[in-house]
Amino acid sequence: MRKLVYYVASTLDGFIAAPDGSYDFFPLDDDVREHLVAHWPQTFPGFAHGQLGIDRPQGRFDAVVMGRHTYEPALKVGVTSPYAHLEQYVFSRSLAPADYPEVEIVDGDPVAFVRELKRRDGGDIWLCGGGELAGQLLPEVDELVVKLNPFLLGSGVPIVDREFDPRRFRLVETRPFDSGVVVLRYLAG
Repeated sequence: MRKLVYYVASTLDGFIAAPDGSYDFFPLDDDVREHLVAHWPQTFPGFAHGQLGIDRPQGRFDAVVMGRHTYEPALKVGVTSPYAHLEQYVFSRSLAPADYPEVEIVDGDPVAFVRELKRRDGGDIWLCGGGELAGQLLPEVDELVVKLNPFLLGSGVPIVDREFDPRRFRLVETRPFDSGVVVLRYLAG
């Protein structure tokens, strides 16, 4: 069965974006960029592939799920298919599917949809964000990969936004970088 992998950048205090949803304060230092291009090339949007030297973004993912707020920054710069190399699913009750034919707009229950997606043949599924969608899908997350950045924000979009419901993950890999970023990989349970 396919796995749902929540792969996300976070601050030390658990925020994935500023209160306004922006995330441009996360640096992409050379040491981290080289690692991510080598190990997670599918998580870069298509418009950045040329700049990063990514010819064919191959890897474990063949699908990406994201919330409307995560999709909006691409729309603001005129990109309607940020991850054209993957099947793209955007959870939204306000976007009209006919207006965004390059992605599949899903207006139903995210948990039921992801459960069905996991049963289909294919590679793993990348949960791109954001915090509200991650909160809804937390019971379905099989793996958590956090690019932990050495920042404190104080407030913002949390890594998961949900009611109190402790979930335990088991640390299976740690990769520190000179820039202070640590990539942490956890498995559910």
